[in-house]
Amino acid sequence: MNTDSIKKMPRMVRVIVVIVLLPWALDSLVEAATPDGELLKVREQVWRAWFAGDTSLLLKLVPPGTIVISDGEEKWKTQADVIQTSAEFHEKGGRLIRLEFPHTEVQHFGDVAIVWSSYVVVTMSDGKRSESAGRATEIFVWRDGSWTNPGWHTSSPK
Repeated sequence: MNTDSIKKMPRMVRVIVVIVLLPWALDSLVEAATPDGELLKVREQVWRAWFAGDTSLLLKLVPPGTIVISDGEEKWKTQADVIQTSAEFHEKGGRLIRLEFPHTEVQHFGDVAIVWSSYVVVTMSDGKRSESAGRATEIFVWRDGSWTNPGWHTSSPK
């Protein structure tokens, strides 16, 4: 769309276009202005990819050597376990309803960032709605021009 075609639009249409596009444009500006915007975007991609069964994205973001410690689970997980449990959740029809991070703090140590968060997850599985909330400590490493997530620990308050 060039400037001439925009000028030819009726004023009301131009106003509607601005109203529709403004939130998207502002969101992009805020993310670009936030030093940790890309990191937190990747963090959310990891969570959403797991719930969606997006194993190809998980393979990209969760590298070999990953260690995952989850509350209530005796066995620590590896990258292969993360991929497998994601696929199983998705294959059984599980789906994400809501994902929130009400509080997040980030610490940087060179190419490593630690993301401390509280989270709320609502899922639907076997026709049952389930809500869980807790805390997450996630490790991210800047590697080859992008963030990877080689480890995390989640816990739920008792």
